[in-house]
Amino acid sequence: MGYKTFIIAELSANHNNNFDIAVKTIEAMAKAGADAVKVQTYTADSLTLDVDNEHFGPRKEGLWKGKRPYEIFKEGSMPYEWQPKLKKITEELGLKFFSSPFDRHGVDFLEGMDVELYKIASFEITDIPLIDYVASKKKPMIISTGVAELSDIELAVATCRKNGVDDITLLKCTSEYPATVAAANLATISNLRETFNVKVGVSDHTMGSTVPVVAVALGATVVEKHFILDRSLGGPDSAFSMEPHEFAAMVNAVREAEVAVGNVTYSISDKDKTRRRSIYVSKDIKKGDILSEENIKCVRPGFGLHPKNFNTVIGKKVNEDIEKGTPLSWSLIN
Repeated sequence: MGYKTFIIAELSANHNNNFDIAVKTIEAMAKAGADAVKVQTYTADSLTLDVDNEHFGPRKEGLWKGKRPYEIFKEGSMPYEWQPKLKKITEELGLKFFSSPFDRHGVDFLEGMDVELYKIASFEITDIPLIDYVASKKKPMIISTGVAELSDIELAVATCRKNGVDDITLLKCTSEYPATVAAANLATISNLRETFNVKVGVSDHTMGSTVPVVAVALGATVVEKHFILDRSLGGPDSAFSMEPHEFAAMVNAVREAEVAVGNVTYSISDKDKTRRRSIYVSKDIKKGDILSEENIKCVRPGFGLHPKNFNTVIGKKVNEDIEKGTPLSWSLIN
């Protein structure tokens, strides 16, 4: 997209089951500087069972306390019929549109929309049959690692590569909602890149820009953040989603971080070379006089001989009268 970092605005459940809100949110994402819009393609049945027992009953803690998983996912799911329309709107705004599928039916649906890439959510990283099916489509894959052990990541990456997919991005993610900065452990980003020879990024659920900026400084090429028009709209993901002005500020901070990171370089401009110290005549000298610490000195600017030559020229004769303030050069020395 013209930048090093691919910034994803996650719509998730922040459409509040209202198509107009979804459209307005995507328009705000574009205005805030996102590169892509990501949605989630699932039904409640894609993720859980409609059962009320110890495994599927109301959650006892956290953001969704008191609600059964089936109810949460039913509330948060995006109608499939919206997605082709939202993709068209997104692309007309100049952004990419893609999704996290949660079952084979979702993958087939997205293939029918001709999406360019796929995202595997953190909690699906152990669903190797799903990853295998997605990878069989031979498209770039982004995989969150929020609840993954090293062996889980190894298996997921191997499954992608077995299918001939080598364009893989692993996202460091803390699967808490919202997450704390202290739990980010962003040092893992560099290790992921070195261990798996993949691109790396961050899927961040904190409430600020610190984690994305630090991630970019550590080599992240993808940043994903949840986006909402206004947290007062409520909804399952509202508490850890960024409002437009917050997202725009994060984008600016990430772009500045990209510029600050720059490239590995040890070169300096000719102008900078003249701003360093060099050897100057510090007292008037007559032809035939001997150079000494009394009549030459290392000072700024850098038009004279390099200071490394200071001890070499000590004891040498000069071949002409030289005024104080003259840059010393080899042509002035016998």
